[in-house]
Amino acid sequence: MAEMRLQKAIAQAGVASRRKAEKLITDGRVRVNDEVVKELGTKVTPKDTIEVDGVQLQKEELVYYLLYKPRGVITSVSDDKKRKTVLDYFKDIDQRIYPVGRLDYDTSGALLLTNDGDLDNKLTHPKYEVNKTYVAKVTGKVQGNELAQLRKGVVFDGKKSSKAKAELIRYNDGSKTSIVSLTIHEGRNHQVKKMFAALGHKVEKLSRESYGFLTLDGMNAGDYRRLKPHEVQRLLDSVKD
Repeated sequence: MAEMRLQKAIAQAGVASRRKAEKLITDGRVRVNDEVVKELGTKVTPKDTIEVDGVQLQKEELVYYLLYKPRGVITSVSDDKKRKTVLDYFKDIDQRIYPVGRLDYDTSGALLLTNDGDLDNKLTHPKYEVNKTYVAKVTGKVQGNELAQLRKGVVFDGKKSSKAKAELIRYNDGSKTSIVSLTIHEGRNHQVKKMFAALGHKVEKLSRESYGFLTLDGMNAGDYRRLKPHEVQRLLDSVKD
């Protein structure tokens, strides 16, 4: 009978990502066969009864969605200020899905949502280097030497970013703004905005046009679609240990 780590079993049940599941365990909120377990790495089998906060785990069907997140929407499962969240677009979904990574409130674009905590954990881990392409409208004219700096990596928050792909799409002489395509694989906080800020350009508008091989082709802001089986498999293959 197949064994797996307790935190992975919790993640696969769609309760939380693996990292959050680890905290649930260490906080004493998980019971296995009616006994509190706080030790990470504890092995369980399908015969074991697992409870989180007194609620028994039920195996959910794993689902994967791509959302075209609009601007002005929170990348969260809830918001204490009652602002619209990405889950408001999924009222008809039975599974308890959550976003993979995040997009800022004022950023639009490609966002994955799933209840596969194991995949979420891997996609957000820098080890796997999943490319994300953004299109940014920034103040001023982005010069060739600045594009070269972006490609080599720029320093912000005391640390140099990894190499990026950067291309100037166009410059608007009237508004004195540049449209730039930037592809990165890191996910540091406000990374794209801070990379441009390091070069003296403020981001006025930002959209994530693709996540890995997944694009927004044929979608409008607020649309979502379920990933096709071959897309799911390609995602799983991209983060295979």
